[in-house]
Amino acid sequence: MDLVNYGFQNSNLFRFMPLFDEILYTGRDEEKVRRYKALREGQSCVILSLNFIREEEKIIWEAVEDFLKRATAQAVSRVHGSYLFDLLTIDIHQELKTFKYTELSELIVNNAIRLDAGQTRMIKYSSAYALLRKKVDFEWGKIAFESAVSVFKDKPEYLDLLIKYLLKGFEFAYDPVILLLNDLSREPVFDRQNSLQQSRLKKVIEDLIPNSMEFVPEVYIQDRNGARELLSGTTLK
Repeated sequence: MDLVNYGFQNSNLFRFMPLFDEILYTGRDEEKVRRYKALREGQSCVILSLNFIREEEKIIWEAVEDFLKRATAQAVSRVHGSYLFDLLTIDIHQELKTFKYTELSELIVNNAIRLDAGQTRMIKYSSAYALLRKKVDFEWGKIAFESAVSVFKDKPEYLDLLIKYLLKGFEFAYDPVILLLNDLSREPVFDRQNSLQQSRLKKVIEDLIPNSMEFVPEVYIQDRNGARELLSGTTLK
């Protein structure tokens, strides 16, 4: 399933990113990191993405997450089989006032009844993008909800530790790797005025270079102020 065909590049996750010719979803891990295989100018690459929010603001995400869980719970009684609702991204601030979980529930049901076991459909509701996959078929309904937002618990100065952790295992990558950190906080974690944070970020990026076999990982941090590619210092708006 090429997510480009479903308008995924218009999501809040990719709004500042260069255009890709193809984006394929390849899965997630327990840290809420989503993995994609993408094609850009004839070159394939791996994209690791993580939506996160400051711990002080997590109540905002929890409110939106509750709407999503209500929508899947309401849909359960009208479907047959076991499903996975895998949320890829959502603009939580946009949805606080406009989200109607009954509408999403209806959309889930309408798509679920068209799925056979093993099939997947893209669910697009307002700013939410999710993949609905039918795992097995049986008489009663079950929908597992996979969350999409991680809570950033460290002080802003230690944003580099998150980058280092997420790129673990990609130090010697032979193919291009893009790490996309999507900060959903009202008060962004990235702060150019925070000298300690900026010096630590500079060091973690510089340390990537000697380990790179051919391609240095591209690290993007985006928030309400735009996106920055840390190696080049480029700002995208």
